[in-house]
Amino acid sequence: MKILPIEKVREADAYTIEHEPIVSTDLMERAATQLCQWISANISKDNKITLVCGIGNNAGDALALARLLSAKEYNVEVYIIWYSDKTSDDFKINLERLRKTKSVKVFDIKKENKTPDFLNKDIIVDGIFGSGLSRPVEGFIAEVIDNISKSQAKIIAIDVPSGLFTDSSNSGFKGSIVNADNTLTFQFPKFAFLFPENEKYVGEWVVLPIGLHSGFIEDIEVKNYFVQRNDCTSLLKARSKFSHKGNFGHALLISGSYGKMGAAVLGAKACLRSGTGLLSVHVPKIGYQIIQTAIPEAMCSIDSSDHFFTGFIDPSNYNAIAIGPGIGMDKSTQNALKLLIQNVSSPMIFDADAINILGENKTWIPFLPKLSILTPHPKEFERLTTKAANDFERNNIQREFSVKYKVYVVLKGAHTAITCPDGSCYFNSSGNAGMATAGSGDVLTGIILGLLAQNYHPKTAAILGVYLHGLAGDIAAGEIGIDALIAGDITECLGDAFMELTNSAQDQQSYPSQPEDFQ
Repeated sequence: MKILPIEKVREADAYTIEHEPIVSTDLMERAATQLCQWISANISKDNKITLVCGIGNNAGDALALARLLSAKEYNVEVYIIWYSDKTSDDFKINLERLRKTKSVKVFDIKKENKTPDFLNKDIIVDGIFGSGLSRPVEGFIAEVIDNISKSQAKIIAIDVPSGLFTDSSNSGFKGSIVNADNTLTFQFPKFAFLFPENEKYVGEWVVLPIGLHSGFIEDIEVKNYFVQRNDCTSLLKARSKFSHKGNFGHALLISGSYGKMGAAVLGAKACLRSGTGLLSVHVPKIGYQIIQTAIPEAMCSIDSSDHFFTGFIDPSNYNAIAIGPGIGMDKSTQNALKLLIQNVSSPMIFDADAINILGENKTWIPFLPKLSILTPHPKEFERLTTKAANDFERNNIQREFSVKYKVYVVLKGAHTAITCPDGSCYFNSSGNAGMATAGSGDVLTGIILGLLAQNYHPKTAAILGVYLHGLAGDIAAGEIGIDALIAGDITECLGDAFMELTNSAQDQQSYPSQPEDFQ
């Protein structure tokens, strides 16, 4: 799914109005109907619904929603915040329609009035500002927003929580922002929803389709995408009846050190579960018996050192190489990593301590094999680059890093962001908070390695690997809950994750072998 900047969303609205064609108030009615359907499915009629709106088009949506909810016999009241005498035409039309609805009380709130406290409200729907806000909210309206957030009510935001910028950070500004429990946004996710700094404002969000023109959406070029299941089903390669293990690649995982052999075990199991034909795990001597016992399906390559990765590896024997989980930061390991980089020309995967080593030896980064995949968490990425002032700045630094060094960066988090050498960014939709557990990243490295060894393009391996990792985590959480989830559970559920994607692909009547967005 494409993520459009706000100016492109406005263009999509205008294009739809002109080419469907449809009048703007009917498009607003379509949006209000979607809102009403969601509320009807999720909010009991025992709750009183208070809609707080401004005087623009977002308010027009709210007024249309109030009328539709009243028709469904919800107890509805509306507060209009008159912060200006200038209103949108669609707001005027929907206000006139609502005032004819005798069952809905409408309260006009102006600057000279006492700011309502909302403390006794059940459900508050925020329709004050839409997605076009460009400056912090202060003064009279800020008081209203603060009182909404202070209430004990469940808060639902229409399209965007009022006060939140959609394409840039609110960090550093003092303006007020609604703290929503749910955000019902139209047609596309908003860029701001994908960053941790905005979780407290956005809450749980859902995209409601409002029928914007498909031709416009297909043709528009964007730099941001939200990866969903239907994006990934067509990425899986089919296996021939007469295929053998040699057809699915030989992967090498360089992992583990004294006291950190668990990382090697987790990564290796995940790699095998991801379909690679052969796997060799390179470990120090201390890890030989561990690997041979814990993972009999893997071959063991043994370093000359008892405790660390120190030796030269001939890369010509392998289709894909990953390095990093649990290897430590020993000086001999750093030298061995440098030698490996100098001798490998095909894309590699760098994770964990391999990234930390690169962070201490930044002059090596330009020599990484092109189209390699780096999988840092935010602190590792900070060591690799620099400290960012906010999540938006970090995302920009991540893009610049991918473009400069021609690599893919998988920045792990709630919506793992994958940046590409062309400057595009793919945000993942699968996964849950239970995956914030030791070893989860080692499993992800193994999954991506298994795909890369099977000759998936690095971009596809990263996107598909991240989605499968999250999907397996979701399946595991469904079985044991998020609190008890451990990294090994993710691997155990990988088979189910693959099957879900395979079954989804079979359910689709037709789909391209490789979506253009992922080429």
